[in-house]
Amino acid sequence: MAYWLWKSEPFKWSWAMQKDAGEAGTEWTGVRNYLARNNMRAMKIGDKGFFYHSNEGLEIVGIAEVCALSHPDSTAEGDARWDCVDIRAVSDMPKPVTLKDVKASERLKDMQLVTSMRLSVQAVTEEEWREVCRMGGLDHPPESPPA
Repeated sequence: MAYWLWKSEPFKWSWAMQKDAGEAGTEWTGVRNYLARNNMRAMKIGDKGFFYHSNEGLEIVGIAEVCALSHPDSTAEGDARWDCVDIRAVSDMPKPVTLKDVKASERLKDMQLVTSMRLSVQAVTEEEWREVCRMGGLDHPPESPPA
């Protein structure tokens, strides 16, 4: 199973905006980092991920899922190097999990949110997924499909 984390500055694209996009979801555009792009290229339909508010809030506020595989980023102005996936909102985190809480957790010390803070699309291990969901009050978190 694969899990992810998508970062967004809430004044540009917030969790509320993501939820308003509805079942169709929206393209996760504007990523101009090769590792983040490669993460999106590895995503499968139904993969789950955390939606993280960066710069303002600094917290995991929701869970989203991939609803369209990697395809050319419509904001890349014809530059074939850049792809995106489409994601849709799945659920709110009952209790947002702050960056401070993540950093304070010994179980999450190796999470990319701590070690690669600038990366906008990150891989999350299954153990990290379960721990953050536990911290956020999700007793039965949604799961990604088997690999």
